[in-house]
Amino acid sequence: MLTVYRYATKYKWLIIVALVFMFIELIVELIQPLFIQQVIDQGILANDLDNVIFYLIVMFAVSLIAFISGILNTYFTSHLTNMFGYDLRMAIFTRVQHFTLATFSKFPTSSLITRLTQDVLQTEMLLYMSLRILLRAPLLVIGSLVMSFVVNPTLGFYLSILTPVLAVFLFITARKGAKVFLRVQHWLDRINRFIQQNLEAVRLIKANDRGKFEANKFAKVATKLKTDTTYALRLMESILPVLLLIMNGSLLLVLWVASDILQDNAVAVGEIVAIINYALRMQGGFSMFAFLIIATSRAKASSDRISEVLHSPISIDGEQTYKESEEEGYVKFENVSFKYPNASRYVLKNISFEIYDNENFVIMGGTGSGKSTLISLIPNMYDPTDGKVYVNDKEIRDWETADLRQTIGYVPQRSMLFTGSIYDNLLWGNIKAEEEEVMTSSEKAQIHDNIMSFDDNYDTPVGQMGVTLSGGQKQRLSIARALVRKPAILILDDSTSALDIKTENNLWDALKDENVTRIVITQKISTAKNADRILLLDDGEIAGLGTHEELLKSSPLYGKINESQMKGGHIDE
Repeated sequence: MLTVYRYATKYKWLIIVALVFMFIELIVELIQPLFIQQVIDQGILANDLDNVIFYLIVMFAVSLIAFISGILNTYFTSHLTNMFGYDLRMAIFTRVQHFTLATFSKFPTSSLITRLTQDVLQTEMLLYMSLRILLRAPLLVIGSLVMSFVVNPTLGFYLSILTPVLAVFLFITARKGAKVFLRVQHWLDRINRFIQQNLEAVRLIKANDRGKFEANKFAKVATKLKTDTTYALRLMESILPVLLLIMNGSLLLVLWVASDILQDNAVAVGEIVAIINYALRMQGGFSMFAFLIIATSRAKASSDRISEVLHSPISIDGEQTYKESEEEGYVKFENVSFKYPNASRYVLKNISFEIYDNENFVIMGGTGSGKSTLISLIPNMYDPTDGKVYVNDKEIRDWETADLRQTIGYVPQRSMLFTGSIYDNLLWGNIKAEEEEVMTSSEKAQIHDNIMSFDDNYDTPVGQMGVTLSGGQKQRLSIARALVRKPAILILDDSTSALDIKTENNLWDALKDENVTRIVITQKISTAKNADRILLLDDGEIAGLGTHEELLKSSPLYGKINESQMKGGHIDE
């Protein structure tokens, strides 16, 4: 929890001010029974109306001070809590932006969303309650106990007898509650993950009429969340009855002892009333503990989950400056092998080859052959397990990450567009690009004419994940976005699969005069034919390297791919 709440320390003066007003409220609450005692003993029993009026005026004045202090405490606490929540969310989101892909694999998207929203909210609530009642509740209990000894040590002693029992009970319940609420957050992650996947696949679900099946799967996960949440809340709700039972027992014990010593004139009536008031304040303080334990247990679970994100490995990317990329686009793999973190199987095995500057280089292979993994090593998405990867004769580990990735234009297998206009999405490749550069990149990507046919042209809104666009339009927009960067190396991970032959040929023709090294993953022989060289992968190993004609002669696997496509078949992507 220290990792999370250190983000509140920058507002220490606000914390101090809020605590000062909280202490004023607390002091007033602790001295009120003393005034009540004086009203009874020095006023009512002494038949002195002046004393009654005097102490009532004093009680009203201090109550007004407490009221104003409470309002000010709430104001400063709310202000502080909102700023803390903002800083914490920014810290988490910024950390996530610098995650390595290996780190991303540890956290489902739904889990990160929950941590940024629900978990941060729980930590905010605890901070707010800490400055309002978390510190006040135990201080009220301790202060009331101390004041009861000041008023009458005998009655104070009997009031305190059962307090250690309460303390032990609350400690055990708090520890158990933290574990239960951690399970609740886990099931909440599962719920969010299920919802996310379901909504992304809504067309597939409707097309196959699987709505009822998915609803039944959801019900199983939701039942787990309901069961653990119900258990957690029942555990927390049991606190208040136990507290009231023990505190009422203490109060009855005090009244029983007081009745005996009152007959002996060993105690004044005002003292008994004051002790009863302190007992009621202790009861109120202990009653707050039920809510505080719930808040603390949830915040503890949430803080642990947030700390896990804040302590996860990251890559230091540096600040993006959008400077001109490297003029050359030379890539070299030297005895590279790779396996994913916590995996035993090697995806790539002893890979060595070179890609020359301004070369049109195609990578082919079947499903699981390691194509996408191979190209992800070039922008240093992962570090090679063995061997070295060079870009422009410089090992990728020696590059500043921001400089390396500025040299590369990367178009992933799945076209990702962001909510906003088409122009905003294209500008995302280089936020400082001029309008002419954006349009030129669109023309080269063969998407400019489509954009101009829309009612709002480049200002046309893009729906969520580009849902309003066709697959080919999304792919071409993604390519244009990469070209806006003016990269020295352009990586296309099967990014032309939705393009017809004519459009794809126009794309390659437009890129011929570009001073850019093209690394293209494809399953189309028609695309491979026009490449300078083709790298053929099979089960993570190089199965062939050469031109189309050379591989037809030397590689049986390439020959089968060519034959299957010439007959109208295809190889799985």
